[in-house]
Parts: sequence; C-alpha cells; structure tokens
Amino acid sequence: EAQQLSAEIRKMGRKSATSSHNLSDTENTGKWFARIIEEWGCPDILINSASDYSEDTYQTMSIENLQNSMNVHVYSPLVMMRMMFERGGGGTVVNLLDSRVADRDPAHASYHLGKRALLTITRDLAVEFAPSMRINAVAPGIILPPEGKGEQWLNRMKKTNPLGKIGSPREIADAVLFLVESEFTTGQVVFIDGGRLLKGNAYGL
Repeated sequence: EAQQLSAEIRKMGRKSATSSHNLSDTENTGKWFARIIEEWGCPDILINSASDYSEDTYQTMSIENLQNSMNVHVYSPLVMMRMMFERGGGGTVVNLLDSRVADRDPAHASYHLGKRALLTITRDLAVEFAPSMRINAVAPGIILPPEGKGEQWLNRMKKTNPLGKIGSPREIADAVLFLVESEFTTGQVVFIDGGRLLKGNAYGL
C-alpha cells in the first residue's frame, strides 16, 4: 500500500519514495534516518505512527516485550526527533498515542507503558526543542480492529464511548493535518475517541 501511494504521488509530479526499517532495531535507527536526511534533506514533518500491540499483563510481561515496546514507541521516535532538531533545527512532529494513555490498559501492559512514555517525551520535547520545533500528539480511540479481531469486536467496543460509534482513519489523518498546520500549537494531545476520555481518566489528563 505504501509503494502504491508513493507511485500515485510520483504521477502527480512530486518526489516520493518508500524506505524500510524495523524501528525495534534501535542500534540502526540513527544510521537509517541519517541516510534519509542525506538523500532528501531533513524532514519538515515527522509522523511517528509505528506500533507493537502485544498482549501481556504486568504479571506476565517479559523484559523482551517491554524492551521491544520501548524501542518502537519511545527510543526510535526520540532518535528521529533529536536528529531533526540537531541537523535541521526545525520542523513539526505528530506522535500517535492511544486514547487509553489517560486510563489503564492492563491487558496490554508493555504497549501501554510505551505509549505513556511517548506521551511524556511529546510534552518534554515540545518545551526543550521550542521554538524551532513543534511536537504534538493524536490519541485515537476505536478506529480499526486489532489483528485477529473483526466486526464483532468493533461492535462491542463502540459501546465504550459516549458517541457509541467507531471512528475512521480519515478522522485521525484530519487531526494530524490540523496539528501539522496549526503554527501556534505545541505539546498538545488531541483525543479522537468518541468521548471515551470523559468516561475513564485514571491519570487526570
């Protein structure tokens, strides 16, 4: 799908390319991102959307699961944001969180810790890298089913938000675009979750 989209962009007369890297491989994230900067220049916009939605609890969590979550959700995004700041000096970043960063998610403990940590560096770096960079986040609610789940899961989960419905990928994209274009916004988290934040907010966000 990424290659198809890239081809469509090139047909419009724009430059586009795909690049493959496993963001859990933190030892090589910096080298991979440096090659992109060398070839294309430092990005003006960075969207950190990669994720690993592993199922585990605090009782069953392994160090491997936790480390993988931190690599994908925290350290690799940190490396790229830091390189944008150091080499380009500016730009805007949108990090993809999860609406449950404001609440508990005991069934996906390592994932939850990774997303909570990404929330923290979103706000910390919004201050540390200002005024040259803007860093915000979008926290989606129920949009797409996890791997192995289907319509039955979606129908059950839509009852967890006040609007009683499922969101669409387009709504997430629109929220990302708003944060990219809003030049007076930084350090913010936009919840696109049908109001679920209002029903469960264990951390007082």
